Amino acid sequence: MIARLTGELVYKGADSVIIDVHGVGYLVTISTTTAEALPLQGEAVSLDIHTHVREDAILLFGFRDSQERTAFEALIAMSGMGPKAAMGVLSGIDANDLARAVADEDIARLCMIPGIGKKRAERIILELKDRLDVLASEGQEQPGGGAYADLRSALVNLGYKPADAQRAVDIVRKKAGPDVELDRLLPQALRILRS
Repeated sequence: MIARLTGELVYKGADSVIIDVHGVGYLVTISTTTAEALPLQGEAVSLDIHTHVREDAILLFGFRDSQERTAFEALIAMSGMGPKAAMGVLSGIDANDLARAVADEDIARLCMIPGIGKKRAERIILELKDRLDVLASEGQEQPGGGAYADLRSALVNLGYKPADAQRAVDIVRKKAGPDVELDRLLPQALRILRS
């Protein structure tokens, strides 16, 4: 079972990559969220991996961090949710935002994911509520964590790419410190993204 790959990024597509590990090229399916966080082609890359075995194929799915892999594995444990559909969900929402939406029972947020209607959103909430509790609480653990998670979610909902939103959040977090409120952070983050 392959759990992690580290090597050279020899091909980078919208939904897949090839990682060369000591002369062996591994084709790995990824989400658009992971694709945005990847380095340039030819550089070193490391991805968490889920190995999916079928009768006719062994497929590798790659993730930028363990949170995204945890969300993926929770999604594919649902009845009727295959790995490609799960990857589609994670291409429409960051893993931590998914966990927060499930914890908050935010059907409207889940319905914003391409291919997810109201009934499927309700099923995701029902089936994943217990499985994604740890991810949902991670944003709350550090001082101001909840406000920063809300800020990132707000920026993504405004149409910014998840990687750009995270970059702005990281810059704002360094300047603002632990005592923060979303209404003060949002204008700062928007200035960073527009500059």
